[in-house]
Amino acid sequence: MRVTFGHLTALDGLSLSAATSAITAVLGPNGAGKTTMMRCCTALVSPDSGRIDVLGHAPGSPQAAAATGLMPQSAGAWSGIRAGELLHYMAGLHANPIDPDLLIDALAIAPFAHTTYRHLSGGQQQAVNLAAALIGRPQLVFLDEPTSGMDPHARHHTWDIIEQMRHDGVSVVLTTHAMDEAQHLADHVWIVDQGKVAVHGTVADLTAEASLEDVFLTHTSDRAAREN
Repeated sequence: MRVTFGHLTALDGLSLSAATSAITAVLGPNGAGKTTMMRCCTALVSPDSGRIDVLGHAPGSPQAAAATGLMPQSAGAWSGIRAGELLHYMAGLHANPIDPDLLIDALAIAPFAHTTYRHLSGGQQQAVNLAAALIGRPQLVFLDEPTSGMDPHARHHTWDIIEQMRHDGVSVVLTTHAMDEAQHLADHVWIVDQGKVAVHGTVADLTAEASLEDVFLTHTSDRAAREN
């Protein structure tokens, strides 16, 4: 898959896959193309070339849209709505949603359910983003840095929820900069750099002779160094 934005190449022949009922982690430096990949898979960006298969359907098709959920890094369009109202609204967009009150309880959103989204902390926004991604009972969910901004308690609670999703047969694709998160959760890890896959494998395979962070550093480039 190839994606360009003007003179910038975001994806340069990226090719990867995610197994059913498994957690797939996509790691890479800032600007490696991780978010662009997710946006292509959810039809928010159209690739210049290449083919994308989402549960046997084209991205953006009614079948793919009904079966996928996306947790973005940020959701500025929601800024003026209260967290609980947002989730009840999102539930109304799906034929068989999870009861939003169950998600509010499971993700500990109740204390800030009546707070507008823009006044939530980063970790609280992430909890609401995750609930919105799950509310339609997706078969495949894309989580873009799902625990960014969370405190350790919320982070580990979110890990438990992601693991439960896998247990329930949901396929999960997540991006993260946290090596411990990928090591704890992932069935398979793809490390990408400059828009293409640098190396991939199970955590056990990748860490047989070095830590996951060392493997990451070995197979990716320092963007700041490239630009200086």
